[in-house]
Amino acid sequence: MPFTLLAAAALLVAAPAPAQTPVDPATAERLRAAGAEVLFWNQAQRDRNFRAMEQVFPTATVEAGSKVRLLPKGKPLPLPAADVTRFMATTNAAGLLVLQDGKVRLERYARGFGPTGRWTSFSVAKSLTSTLFGAAIADGKLALTDPVTRFVPELKGSAYDGVTVQQLLTMSSGAKWNEDYTDPKSDVARMFSLRTPLGEDVIADYMKRLPRAAAPGSTFHYNTGETNLAGTVLARAVGEPINRYASRRIWQRFGMEADAAWQVDAHGAPIAGCCIAMRLKDYGRLGQLMLEDGHGLLAPGWVRDATAIHQRFERPGSGYGYFWWIEPNGYRASGIFGQSIWVRPKDRLVIVALSAWPSALSDKLGSQRAAFFDQIAAAARR
Repeated sequence: MPFTLLAAAALLVAAPAPAQTPVDPATAERLRAAGAEVLFWNQAQRDRNFRAMEQVFPTATVEAGSKVRLLPKGKPLPLPAADVTRFMATTNAAGLLVLQDGKVRLERYARGFGPTGRWTSFSVAKSLTSTLFGAAIADGKLALTDPVTRFVPELKGSAYDGVTVQQLLTMSSGAKWNEDYTDPKSDVARMFSLRTPLGEDVIADYMKRLPRAAAPGSTFHYNTGETNLAGTVLARAVGEPINRYASRRIWQRFGMEADAAWQVDAHGAPIAGCCIAMRLKDYGRLGQLMLEDGHGLLAPGWVRDATAIHQRFERPGSGYGYFWWIEPNGYRASGIFGQSIWVRPKDRLVIVALSAWPSALSDKLGSQRAAFFDQIAAAARR
């Protein structure tokens, strides 16, 4: 069923979000090279930095509230301890959490990470950004049918002229983009490399230079810059930085247990497509929020529409929703180097794995993770 508020229109033209505090010039210069730097860290750097990104790069805080959503202990999974240990070791996992019916059935840590630490998300942040759009539509701040240029008029005349918010959320703008994590000259490595004048949006300044490769809405093409641009749209629609909006609409209302740290660009704006760091259990709470159909915090029907297949893949039952990957048995948020939240509604399960894979992407490790998650689901059904 189409999203019930798809055609709803905000009444006022969105104003630019309140200015963030720019970082100092030396740090800004380093941030321009951050994409390539992080992609090519060695294993020791990944192990050290993925659990301390706020010490490496400047961040904006997503403040938690005074009330915490409890995740009580449930019955331990009937899963051999040796299998869990093997999964943690072979996939360089730092954290593993299994929730069923909102109860903790498995929680494990490794690689110097612990329950009070924060681990970076990489592209898991995209799915959080999607969830914030569900809140913004509930607040009447924008509609999926709105053109991107309504909120980012500096993109008029670019490949994003004529692209809708929905097409951003499904990565089907048609803009030409290189997401090769092994290429230091790719767009994903260079998108923050330009020296953008103060007062201009960093990501919009890069994205407006992209040529068009396909008609809007015609082709799925994975594009992290597109998600960062969605963050600009969101911030201008709601009239505040997205870390503050996330705090007010999700962290405090749903009861996240700790502040999160969201990496920012050279002008101090959170990077919507990447790099929010939070505790393992708060990743679990984000999955639980989705499992509970938004817990009344998102627009009616949002979770169903966000996790429906809008861009279909060759594998039956798989595709892409609104910054969520859709699988035959549920949906997932995924980030490079092995970050994931898997939601399996039929089993009432949320499974989180936080890792430090030796490469950004790995078919072998991805297959091992999927097989182990299937093993977890089978154990949870017993």
